[in-house]
Amino acid sequence: MAVALHRTASRTTAPLLGLALAALATVVWSGSFVTSRALHDSVPPVQQAFWRWVVALVAVAPFGARQAWRQRELIRRHLGFVLLASLLGVTVYNTLVNQAGLTTPAANMGMVMAASPVLMAVFERAGGVRLGARRVAGLLTACVGVVLLVGGGAGFASGDLWMIAAACCFGSYSALLRRKPAELGGTAFLFTTFLLGTALLLPAQAVSLTAQGGFTPTPGTVLPLLYVGVASSAVAFLAWNKAIALVGAARAGVVYYLQPVCVALLSWAVLGERVGPAQLLCMALILGGVMLGAAV
Repeated sequence: MAVALHRTASRTTAPLLGLALAALATVVWSGSFVTSRALHDSVPPVQQAFWRWVVALVAVAPFGARQAWRQRELIRRHLGFVLLASLLGVTVYNTLVNQAGLTTPAANMGMVMAASPVLMAVFERAGGVRLGARRVAGLLTACVGVVLLVGGGAGFASGDLWMIAAACCFGSYSALLRRKPAELGGTAFLFTTFLLGTALLLPAQAVSLTAQGGFTPTPGTVLPLLYVGVASSAVAFLAWNKAIALVGAARAGVVYYLQPVCVALLSWAVLGERVGPAQLLCMALILGGVMLGAAV
């Protein structure tokens, strides 16, 4: 009887915990779009990405390095999977976001990035996962809100193309997480992907330093890099990876639609970017779609 009650409670609390972790990651990641835009004229995109992951690696090392060493044979057996996850989720994704920040307002970055849950759902459906009518309805409602949000603004800036590529990378990374070996520890996986992803960035970092020079460390550059390194990388990625494990990429992806709302509000508060009535109406559609599609 006690065992049955425990299993029932686990089935009830696991989805709620997964959705809460997905929401935490989404809110924290929203700040990274604002910092990327804020740093666009002081820190080159590749250098933003490189130092972000160096900071993240240092933050995760005390928790993940020992576990990764203990599981080194398992990591070696699944090296192809780990390398692909490192390339998509660490090396390429954030670098594309930073490149987009050179020409695209933070609010637009969040709006375009909201396309990634569609890819997550498509990948899961292709893998045989049934999404359910309510989740599909929520996905479509939120998607309409995003399309109207972008279409009602000034249209695409050149940097939005970089954001579309970033959304494809993140959607692919999130879908890939469902294939993570169950026995591979979460912090070990995180530490390994951060380490390999940073190593893969080294050639681009060398080219950037040679062609563009370094940047001047000041509170205005170091503090945002610490935020994206610790909060947006170590904390948010750990929360997101756990959310995928608990509720799947499609359901977590619906929660991810909160991101354009969070980014728009943060960019208004921090950067002074305008949020008009039409944007607020579209955000209501997004929020409604999230609540409908994420219902457990």
